[in-house]
Amino acid sequence: MAVRHLVSLDDLTDDDLRAIVARGAEFSSGQSSPEGVLDGRIAGIYFRRTSTRTRTAFSAGALRLGARIVSFAGGDLQTNTGETSEDTGRVFSRMLDVLVARTADEPAELRAWAAQSRMSVVNAMTADEHPTQGLTDLTTLLRRFGRIEGLRVLYVGEGNNTAAALALGLSRFEGTALELRTPEGYGLGADVAARARASAAAHGSTVVERHDMADLPEDADVIYTTRWQTTGTSKPDADWRERFAPFQVTAGLWRTSPKAVFMHDLPAHRGEEVTAEVLDGDRSIAFDQAENKMHSAMAVLEWCRGGAPR
Repeated sequence: MAVRHLVSLDDLTDDDLRAIVARGAEFSSGQSSPEGVLDGRIAGIYFRRTSTRTRTAFSAGALRLGARIVSFAGGDLQTNTGETSEDTGRVFSRMLDVLVARTADEPAELRAWAAQSRMSVVNAMTADEHPTQGLTDLTTLLRRFGRIEGLRVLYVGEGNNTAAALALGLSRFEGTALELRTPEGYGLGADVAARARASAAAHGSTVVERHDMADLPEDADVIYTTRWQTTGTSKPDADWRERFAPFQVTAGLWRTSPKAVFMHDLPAHRGEEVTAEVLDGDRSIAFDQAENKMHSAMAVLEWCRGGAPR
């Protein structure tokens, strides 16, 4: 089998990205069933940080594809006693077929693990990007609207790793418009913003970011937020909640976009980034989005091991 890695969405060609999203939507709709592409294979599940949806999605997805699982907790590896990431990756690759890892740190560690041709490496979240969440979001959009091209998304809140993946992924579909409203000092990282804008320019889409809530775009198809405390990070300023307060998603945002659906990568903190009225309301598809994480995970695992959607 071919061995492919997913450390960033930029690792995917346009064709691969679209194929993975389409395959995830097929799984989600019940049009396709797992075909045992991982029969007899071993999947390592290594989560250094907390996870409910992503860890469960990849564990359940790997099992559905026929794999067996070896799980590691944050303190289990000898990297904690000084072994290099490169050596760890070389050893893993002689025992595992795929490694799904959440570190919430810089991606260099995953790149080191991927410096071999035996074992696939999947980024289940680093500090800069959450690529499998981005694929889940695109899968959810495709399931909801039957298309991704031309959709208009308003993202409200921190420009975190989920926002980064959304910008890098959505910008690769023609005619899409992503507007991010983020607190000053908490927007997309400069590198991610530049990559997303370059992608948008190449694909006929737009990515715009502002640091206020005035003059919101009209007729958005989606309003999206994430929790304000991203896994594995802390805010540098003590009064950060005051700066974030104007960016809470409330029912009032639907005045300019009455037909928009609501998305959230979860977990949610009702009363902080979003009100309970919105999260539990009839416009919310956040829990469908959560379920789609498993369907998207199966599509990613297929692609990684060469049984990719065609």
